[in-house]
Amino acid sequence: MTFIGTSMRDLYRERNAKRKRASSYDITGGNRDYFEIYPDEKVDICELAGSGCITHIWMTMAPLNDDIEAYLHRKIVIRMYWDGETNPSVQAPIGDFFGMGHGITKNYWSAPLQMSPEDGRSLNCFFPMPFANSAKIEIESNAEAPIKFYFYIDYEQYKEEIDSELRFHAIWRRELTQGIDENTSNALYSFGGKNTTGDQNYILLDTVGKGHYVGCNLNIHNLRFTQEWNWYGEGDDMIFIDGEPWPPSLHGTGMEDYFNTAWCPQQEQNTPYHGIILGGGPNWSGKISAYRYHIQDPIMFDQSIKVTIEHGHNNNRSDDYSSTAYWYQTEPHRSVEPILPVKQRLPLPDILPFNQEDLKKCFDY
Repeated sequence: MTFIGTSMRDLYRERNAKRKRASSYDITGGNRDYFEIYPDEKVDICELAGSGCITHIWMTMAPLNDDIEAYLHRKIVIRMYWDGETNPSVQAPIGDFFGMGHGITKNYWSAPLQMSPEDGRSLNCFFPMPFANSAKIEIESNAEAPIKFYFYIDYEQYKEEIDSELRFHAIWRRELTQGIDENTSNALYSFGGKNTTGDQNYILLDTVGKGHYVGCNLNIHNLRFTQEWNWYGEGDDMIFIDGEPWPPSLHGTGMEDYFNTAWCPQQEQNTPYHGIILGGGPNWSGKISAYRYHIQDPIMFDQSIKVTIEHGHNNNRSDDYSSTAYWYQTEPHRSVEPILPVKQRLPLPDILPFNQEDLKKCFDY
């Protein structure tokens, strides 16, 4: 089965498929159009059989009593499984999967992922997700109270097997990066040293197989408290393909450059393939969220790919990093480790400064 493209130029083409949907509608005909999910419960919200491709996902949720629970979008985990696999191809907190971290939502748009009104709580995904014989989507709640969960899973069902062995993947990571002593001079801290290996870079994706990387969102909490120049970026992106040594064939010039912006930006902007959802506070303080999706320029690999970025020039900075990377690859994929416990997923408090003991307490080390 050949998957027909989704550009306006392809709308006239004949499509040999059936359009289907799994949703949370009230099967009694009433208005309770949601699933109830309780704390620490895992629910398979849909199980699809046969050959097909998910073309659109819409989701929203709220506590059952309609109160707003803090950081709810970091407490709910989404997982996806293709063709009977037991290790998920997708695993991320739900807000991060839909394009924005820090456990919050905000109206923004990109081509594959969007958060829509009200206040970004309407979550949309347009990444195509093919499967040969089955697909399953699981929701796990680590919320403090029961939630009501609404969803549409729109997909095409085919009589023949889809024409690719590549499957959609997404993985979330979080790390408190370890830099150099902040008591050094600000010039050295911001610009000193040379990175000639990439060994200590923040890793967005490290996988084996054949496929292509299609982008990421990156969320940073600037943990440095200073009146001096406090730009969190300056780190280069380095993407290592098929085990190549440093310097990789894809070596960038700075964090903002990878995200298609420039000059230490703080202005918020959304475009189809790149944007800044959160620009940070004065002197680049606080929380930042940016995205870059390789829809027109996917990055191919035959054996492996390692997508990395420096945390500050020469990995000098110590900040709170989290990310979701998206890619397609052949199966089987590298085993996915269990997601961090909910306490270690929650954002750090906005109040600065922090010290290492405070960070350890937050992460319960």
